Parts: sequence; structure tokens; C-alpha cells
Amino acid sequence: MTQKQLTATLDGNMRFTAVNPAGRTLVMDDYEGGGGPSPIETILASLAGCTGMDVVSILRKKRVPFTGYRVETTADQVETYPQVFTRVDVTHVIEGTGISPEAVHRAVELSALKYCPVSAMLAAGTVEIHHGYRIVAPDGTATDAECVVRGPHAPAEALIS
Repeated sequence: MTQKQLTATLDGNMRFTAVNPAGRTLVMDDYEGGGGPSPIETILASLAGCTGMDVVSILRKKRVPFTGYRVETTADQVETYPQVFTRVDVTHVIEGTGISPEAVHRAVELSALKYCPVSAMLAAGTVEIHHGYRIVAPDGTATDAECVVRGPHAPAEALIS
């Protein structure tokens, strides 16, 4: 079993700097401080980064020629405390010419169901996660599709092999 460690230190008002053992940092703040994303927003950043790294790696292995890539996330959050997310939409936006929708679909599916631990942890709790993609051609035309819906309470063992 692997163990992860991180320490978050108060730097003033509500600003925290999280540092891992390698010295890498992440700044979190509230909206008044403006020093970084809020802690709840870092969950969306973690999900976007985790699934994004998976999808980029898979697309590169499949030699899918893309010229631009980003992950857009949107979350529905309840207003009463503890203000959990109930739904997250994750859209992988891939730009380029001749991109195979089947290859993109499979890359997103593999990330959502097999590789991304952030997605698995969120889906095992109270969050319904909708994974999809948008392929944008150089002329601006776009193709959208939803690939996978996970959670809530999806067991981590229910992953594809």
C-alpha cells in the first residue's frame, strides 16, 4: 500500500499553503483572500488533472493527433453544510483534425472506470460524475458525447479490467 502525505499551513487570514514531501506547493484561499482556489475547487482541479493525464497518455499511445486539450468541470453543490457536491460534469475538449471519436470515447471511458483514482473516490461517495467529450475541428465545428456516468456510491471494485 502506498501512503501519501501533505501538510497545509495557515499563511494568513484564510490562506493555506499545502506542501508535499517533495516540496511542491498548492495555495488555497477563500474568496476574500483571492490567493488561490478554495479547497472545494481543488477537488475539481484534482479530478480534472487526474483524468486529463490519463486521457492525454492514452491518446498519445494511440497516436491520436490533437493540437489542443483541456478538461472543463462543473459541479452542483448543495447550499447546506457540509456543502457536498452531488453532481460533477467532466468534459474533455480535444482540438484537431482527423480525431477519432471512438479513440477519444475509449480514452475517457478508461480514465473514468479504470485509471483515475480521484474519479473513483468521488463516485464511491455521494457524487454522480458524468464523463464526456467535445471534439473541436479547426473550423470550429464540434461533436459532443457523454461516455460514462458513475456514482453515487459506486464501489471502487466495480471497475472494468
